[in-house]
Amino acid sequence: MTAPTATDRLLSVLAAFDHAHPALCLTDISRRAGLSLTTAHRLVGALTAWGALERDEAGRYHVGLRLWELAALAPRGPALRQVALPYLEDLYEATHENVQLAVRDGDEVVYTEWLSGRSAVGVHIRVGARWPLHATGVGLALLAHGGPKLQEAYCAGPLAAFTPYTITDPARLRRVLAEVRRTGVAVSARQVTEDALSVAAPVRGPGGAVAAAVSVVVPYPDAQVPVLAPAVRLAARGISRALGWRPEDTTRPDTARPDSADPSHR
Repeated sequence: MTAPTATDRLLSVLAAFDHAHPALCLTDISRRAGLSLTTAHRLVGALTAWGALERDEAGRYHVGLRLWELAALAPRGPALRQVALPYLEDLYEATHENVQLAVRDGDEVVYTEWLSGRSAVGVHIRVGARWPLHATGVGLALLAHGGPKLQEAYCAGPLAAFTPYTITDPARLRRVLAEVRRTGVAVSARQVTEDALSVAAPVRGPGGAVAAAVSVVVPYPDAQVPVLAPAVRLAARGISRALGWRPEDTTRPDTARPDSADPSHR
């Protein structure tokens, strides 16, 4: 087995931080990164001096603003959010429900923006949160347009269940993905929590490739997919155009009826 390089160790320090552990003492960093206390101390000192980490008065470390500045340059992060935000706000005003923007990172969906109302259904989502692709509306929209190789590899892997309604059967998942491509929308019902349903649509970048997905999440008992789907698709199309997409960029425009979502996953 290859020994960790200096770069591996440095990255392991940064990877010690996540949403559940936003503030860590040096001992915690050492343990979570799998490093000796001496090595962790040296690397944390270098990262703090550069600005990647910051130390508070209690001696705990946090992710520093220098990393935030770099992340702002990512085309699928804040740059995408800046372009999409007016359309997300329009979708929120039309529904007054949770509105989300997400991108794919490997086999997971990463949320880059989230707008929520006071009375909207509770969701286990925050900016930067990750979920498996098959369990969310945005994830299904992204997976459906990820290409056959990605889809086959994903369906061959374990499909985690979060509720009794989460899709865990590969054959069913393949049918759902085909329906997403046919209709232009993804409907995910009670897959993460049993009280919520999401309707999502793909966002295309220049050239027509799917770059992100947008969704609205509503209480399951009150969900009206035929009403929500056109609004979600309109928002996705607006973001796509703002990113430089034109309908002629794709060989198969997304023109299917928005109210024909597969009833098997409602």
